[in-house]
Amino acid sequence: MIVRKLVPLAAVVSGLWLAAGSARAADTYRADPVHSSVVFRIKHMNTSYSWGRFNEITGSFSLDDQDATRSQLEFQVKTGSVDTANPKRDQHIKSPDFLNAVQYPTISFKSKSVSATGKDQFEVSGDLTLHGVTRPVTLKLTRTGAGAGPTGQPIAGIEGSFYIKRSEFGMTKMVGPVGDDVLLYVSVEGGKQR
Repeated sequence: MIVRKLVPLAAVVSGLWLAAGSARAADTYRADPVHSSVVFRIKHMNTSYSWGRFNEITGSFSLDDQDATRSQLEFQVKTGSVDTANPKRDQHIKSPDFLNAVQYPTISFKSKSVSATGKDQFEVSGDLTLHGVTRPVTLKLTRTGAGAGPTGQPIAGIEGSFYIKRSEFGMTKMVGPVGDDVLLYVSVEGGKQR
């Protein structure tokens, strides 16, 4: 009689433990390109900063609150979507002098490690592939919020920034008149994947 009661109890405890484990798994959010931005800043003629953006971003992210090391981020940007509010300059940036958008149509980032540094704060290290070159980058990431979208779908946002040297990615044309250091801001709103 006691054995029969213990077996169902063990099954219940085991089921609760498995449910708790699955509840800890981080939700994955797919980037909403309409509400996501990749903005960059670069110095011109050693005097002022010029700003631009990429208009097409895809990818996904998950941030695990219980174990940040299980978090993942992966994004792709269409090189040809560069937009500096000047069509002539945009064509030059897309040319082989800079991004070479025909030969290298995609900029991508894939995380390799994520660690929590505070409430809603993370440090993300990963590989950035740009202009056919893959190099490690590290960025400070902030979870900017979570809630429900217009249709009730769960949404969440993240934001981060980091510097690169374009010469390290093989873009050495006009280094001097055009800065080597590029600051990138990334802000992503994602919808929860079902």
